[in-house]
Amino acid sequence: MYRKSAKKEEDPDKKPKLSYWSKTKCICPVCQRPFEKEEMLTGSGRMNAGDLTDELHRKYIPSEKYGAVYPLIYAVGACPRCHVAFLWKDFEDIKDPASIDALRDDDENRKKKVEAIFPHYELTRERNLLDGAAMYYLALLSYEKVDLAYAPTFKRAMISLRLAWICNHLNETIPGYNYDYIAKQFYQKATFFYEQTMINEMSRVESFSPVSNFGPDIDKNYGYDGMIYLIGLLEFKYGQTDDLPLRYKKLDAAKRAIARGFGLGKSSKAKPGPLLENARNLYDKITDLIKESNTIDFSDDDDDEE
Repeated sequence: MYRKSAKKEEDPDKKPKLSYWSKTKCICPVCQRPFEKEEMLTGSGRMNAGDLTDELHRKYIPSEKYGAVYPLIYAVGACPRCHVAFLWKDFEDIKDPASIDALRDDDENRKKKVEAIFPHYELTRERNLLDGAAMYYLALLSYEKVDLAYAPTFKRAMISLRLAWICNHLNETIPGYNYDYIAKQFYQKATFFYEQTMINEMSRVESFSPVSNFGPDIDKNYGYDGMIYLIGLLEFKYGQTDDLPLRYKKLDAAKRAIARGFGLGKSSKAKPGPLLENARNLYDKITDLIKESNTIDFSDDDDDEE
């Protein structure tokens, strides 16, 4: 005779788990020591997808059981000994001695810079939003020391943009600590690094061919087209305004790149979905802004809009 086992009741005071420690540890390429790899659990209603912003950032609807979740913060790892942080795959890929030496020599500098903005962070506990922000900032500083063969400029662009999002979430969660201001600084960094990524690619200084996922968020890879769109969007929203002729010149170049990439003004349906819709909206906004400025001759735009 078999007895039906009673269903185990959940402890109402027990905190629901959002992540787990992987059985496979990560090896730091700098100190050569293993550390725990934390990964997010995705089932049981933890991730309720919400709106997609114009910056291609996916928001998630808080649930009664799990509260607010931020899947983005689990996409990077950080060594708790030498404070090197990367996107997870780069812990295996980055091996060249020059990069390793540069990262090792910058250990204390990274730690001090991160503590100044994200104090009391921890690298060994189940991460919270502040810990995630600190890890991303460590990653931004780490990629600064990495050889161009690993496409660090693009990675700094994407990480800066994600940091801006995380800082905005921090400002919503714990207002009054200037994280909204810090978010603006990271938006400006993202604007610079995305533009520099394209400059480096065109001048054959640094290729982004090693990049397999352009993000910018973790829910979807928007590819090269997404990067073209983001270059224009970030310039429009966060670009400098001191030199207006230069601003309008950059925006006009971004508008033309968007028109070429997305076939705007044509009946093409090659790129359906939210990216195309966002690109159309941005194209119209930039066009209106530049026309209002009366600084650029639009007589050459017919080719883009036929």
